[in-house]
Amino acid sequence: MGHQKVGASFEGFVIEQIVSLLRTRDAYFWGTHQGAELDLLVMHRGKRFGFEAKLSESPTVTKSMRIAIENLSLEHLFVVVPGASSFSFDKQIEVVAVTDLPARLARLR
Repeated sequence: MGHQKVGASFEGFVIEQIVSLLRTRDAYFWGTHQGAELDLLVMHRGKRFGFEAKLSESPTVTKSMRIAIENLSLEHLFVVVPGASSFSFDKQIEVVAVTDLPARLARLR
C-alpha cells in the first residue's frame, strides 16, 4: 500500500472492471482546462454515468465531482473504494465498495 503507484493501479483495475461489467467500449476520461477531472465517463443505455476510483476508506465529495455532474449532465456518479461499505452521499453520488460493484452495476443493465 505504500508504493507510489498503488492509487493508479487501483484506478486502472476499477476502470477495467466497470468496462467489463457494463460490456461497453463507450468509455472515456474527462477533464477540463481548469483542472476538473473524471476517471471514467460511460455512456450506457442513453445515459451518462461517472466513475471515480478513490483509494480511501472515507472519500469526500470534490469540486471536480460536482463540476462533472453539472457539465456532463450525469445521471449518477459512483465513487469506487476498496473498503467494505457502500453508501450514498446524496441522490447523485454514491460510494460503492469494489466488492459490491458487480451487483450495483447489474442494476444499470
